[in-house]
Amino acid sequence: MTNDIFVVIEHLRGSVSDITYIMLAAAHDLVKETGGRVIGILLGNDAQGLISNLAADEVIYVDHPALSDFSSDGYQRTLSNLISEHQPRVAFFGNTTIGADIASVISARLGLQLINSCQKITSINGRVISVCQICGGKIMVEVELPDENTLITMIPGGYKSEEGQSDSPPKINTVSPPELDDLRTSLIQYIEPEEEDIDIANEPILISVGRGIQTEDNIELAEELAELMDGVLCASRPIVDQGWLPTSRMVGKSGKRVKAKLYLALGISGAPEHVEGITDCETIIAINTDPSAPIFDIAKYGAEVDLLDLVEELIDLVEEAKG
Repeated sequence: MTNDIFVVIEHLRGSVSDITYIMLAAAHDLVKETGGRVIGILLGNDAQGLISNLAADEVIYVDHPALSDFSSDGYQRTLSNLISEHQPRVAFFGNTTIGADIASVISARLGLQLINSCQKITSINGRVISVCQICGGKIMVEVELPDENTLITMIPGGYKSEEGQSDSPPKINTVSPPELDDLRTSLIQYIEPEEEDIDIANEPILISVGRGIQTEDNIELAEELAELMDGVLCASRPIVDQGWLPTSRMVGKSGKRVKAKLYLALGISGAPEHVEGITDCETIIAINTDPSAPIFDIAKYGAEVDLLDLVEELIDLVEEAKG
């Protein structure tokens, strides 16, 4: 076994996923404790352009037409071979549909331990600890890294994507793929939903409403505030379940994970399923009449007031400030 850390680079249609940069940041934290190098693993076809800003010491690149798009069979076979050959200390996968698909199979196939839903790598009294999320985010647990090859799936929240980026491209080591001509599945085409609404995942200012909004008529008040602040209205699941806002505006585990610079939570209690979707936001402001609402635990600022009274005041203040 080496002390090198593998990071499986996730990409889709010519773009590297944010989770890749988060894993690279975690890998750099890990090598501070274990030594070794951070090595990206890129599977693709004519995909060298994806490597330029990866914060890795080296990227092992496997080029094959069957890997131009994600293939469960192709990824499992290729990564199993690489991990068996190189024996990295840890191999990071995203806790995503791609990572969950392949990490569990590779773990079983190679007999390796698998740590799921890691958010942060830390050190306690000389022990390397993986801080992981369980029970839908209700509980964070500390798992000591085993003294053997280990697979880890990462979730966002512990690192910023910029921490996994670099201005200097890493060294590329192109290796031959295994036999990939007999894969059981292949991609025929992408079918995407029609673009009918704003993508809240990319909006810098979000005004989010929960049960505290009380009635559908009050949605207009929050919408007015959002427009005045050059923001976008979104919501927790109960509002969408009522049909007051479309599914495209839902934040949380079953909706969108957002990374707004400002997230104003109006009447949202802060259930784990919702909190899971907002941990990447820079500034969270919570408005709730319940002083024990869990949303206050993660908010930078909070106010224990009726949101309807506050929103009206905010509208007046923003209008005055805008002249």
